[in-house]
Amino acid sequence: MPRRKKNKFRAREQHRQVPDDSKTQRSDETIALEELPSCSSALEAPSQSVSQTQTSSPSQAWGQDSATIASPGAVDTRSENDEESQDEDVSYSPEDFSDSTSPTVNVDLVEQFLLHKYRMNQTILKEDIEKILGERHQGEYAAILEKAAEHLELVFAIDLKEVDSTKHVYELVSKLKLPNNGRMRAGRGWPRTGLVMNILGFILMKGNCAAEKDVWQFLKVLKVYAGRRHFIYGEPRKFVNNDLVKLKYLEYRQVPGSDPPLYEYLWGPRAHAETSKMKVLHFLAKVADTTPRAFPLQYEEALREERARARGAGRAGTSATARPDSMAPFASYSAH
Repeated sequence: MPRRKKNKFRAREQHRQVPDDSKTQRSDETIALEELPSCSSALEAPSQSVSQTQTSSPSQAWGQDSATIASPGAVDTRSENDEESQDEDVSYSPEDFSDSTSPTVNVDLVEQFLLHKYRMNQTILKEDIEKILGERHQGEYAAILEKAAEHLELVFAIDLKEVDSTKHVYELVSKLKLPNNGRMRAGRGWPRTGLVMNILGFILMKGNCAAEKDVWQFLKVLKVYAGRRHFIYGEPRKFVNNDLVKLKYLEYRQVPGSDPPLYEYLWGPRAHAETSKMKVLHFLAKVADTTPRAFPLQYEEALREERARARGAGRAGTSATARPDSMAPFASYSAH
């Protein structure tokens, strides 16, 4: 029997003690966002992962075999079938999120609402977000939406964009052109782009080539384990070694001369085409709450790549095509 009303967000019940268990059941979005690392935890991770004899600068932290950054890997692992059953026949309205007085709680509620809309591939309307906030928080609309969008960007690598400035319609768009806008399957599902950006970032920090064992050690820190089905990614080894390799986001090759054979990951041609070292570095810097210059070696390398691309574009008599204003990142918009 599909879950309907029981699947509604229970934001208000999180702040109250209600004896009836059926009224305290929470949605996957609520659980996921509670368990995802916050932006501040991304700063704490490097100092926890390095020894006391080392400094905890962002660049050194990324050099460790383990970790560094926040990721959707912190979500509880569940079966793909469980996700499918919970996506079916679920009805939500903005009122399910409303009636909060705390700005922090309002940011969380908007995050949940945006993530649900992404998962269900539904339109995001300004008027629905305003209903969540209620009249008392209308003046904080722009700030709350920006914070919610920023957290989803850091964790899932999806950007909130305004696609219709007249009707104030928004859309969450994957930073990479993964099939289904980054979802696990056509039409609906969790965003997977965050894991791909994390892997690309790890490879960049490892000198553009990362040993297979190092990548999986890194993913363990993000609570993504080979052979263990993940709530978002399915079986992670299949997703990484099969899907991402076939889609050419990653190259998976044997280390030359290794016996017994060892394997390593590099960026694939599609990763080079859809993003750049500078863009990935900016993403990592945002997660670590720092600037790309905090990673000096990678920053200089990214600058060289940007200059080479600019020269190539100049020789071809072309320039980078700007996105239409209607698809600019949300942060570039002022409140309407």
